[in-house]
Amino acid sequence: MDELVILFDVDNTLLDNDRIQTDLATHLTAEFGEAVSVRYFAIFEQIRAELGYADYLGALQRYRIETMHDPRVLRMASWLADYDFAARLYPGALEVLAHARRFGRPVILSDGDAVFQPLKVVRSGLWSAVKDDVLIYVHKEAELADVERLYPARRYIMVDDKRRILTAMKREWGERLTTVFPRQGHYAADPATLAQNPPADLSIDHVAELLHLDLSSLRPTRA
Repeated sequence: MDELVILFDVDNTLLDNDRIQTDLATHLTAEFGEAVSVRYFAIFEQIRAELGYADYLGALQRYRIETMHDPRVLRMASWLADYDFAARLYPGALEVLAHARRFGRPVILSDGDAVFQPLKVVRSGLWSAVKDDVLIYVHKEAELADVERLYPARRYIMVDDKRRILTAMKREWGERLTTVFPRQGHYAADPATLAQNPPADLSIDHVAELLHLDLSSLRPTRA
């Protein structure tokens, strides 16, 4: 059993996923036209509402069914597969993971599909940075028993840009968990989400601020 396991979300916590989506929209508009880009992201948001996570390849597959006789669609997957995810890491992201190892075991805990999300984690360099300690679920907040089974610890820290996730995990783990909320990405700025969930134990503007903290000293501020 570890004394401390430090869990990190990926999208908009370590990796600027909003920027990836903007780059994809720009590419689709330039290569295939604005109508294609608008329709793809409409499907993308529909699937996100259905599944609870972003599924780029699932949206592409559903879009392909609508446009089966347009061979251009087949080129869209190559752009996604070849994207330079490492260039979209937030400043200091890899350094934060190395810093976390000084105080406990850093582990990636992410939501996503079984193909594209692991690809993002590998290509960005995050997978190797945590020495293969990577967990990807459909809804991670519902899999905390499995997280404990694989990474038992006396205390946990969760770093995530979604206060909804932090609230759900705090409800399950209580004072064993210290929640850290980096105010990055569109979820972190959503007024409705912020109003519906209590503040995290620690809020920071950028994940790189963790480089200046003794993570082992972080404690929950409430039950």
